[in-house]
Amino acid sequence: MAVEIERFLRLVDALPESTHQDSERYTTFRVRGRPFGYLWPDTATVGLKQPLWEQAALVAERPDVFEVQFTTAEFGWVVVHLDGIELDELGELTLEAWYLTVPDELRESAPTPATLISA
Repeated sequence: MAVEIERFLRLVDALPESTHQDSERYTTFRVRGRPFGYLWPDTATVGLKQPLWEQAALVAERPDVFEVQFTTAEFGWVVVHLDGIELDELGELTLEAWYLTVPDELRESAPTPATLISA
């Protein structure tokens, strides 16, 4: 049970209009300028936007895999340890983060979880 960084990057690249912005310590993933995820290669972790209830449920269920990153008024960002998650679950969480961020007109172009992980 583990997802390699390169495999996570393929998930993100398969999302319509997603872009990467590298900095010294992390990469930010955006869609139309709005962030939906982060990658910290040194720790093999990603941060993903989630509904508040999902953030709480993930962290409560598996605190060895998920951590609270931060919360905003309506979203809870969760840190995911790539060495503790299966590809299909990471694909669903990544797709959800993207979906929560995109404008309405892009939602119709969303891949299914199955097509996303097969990319």
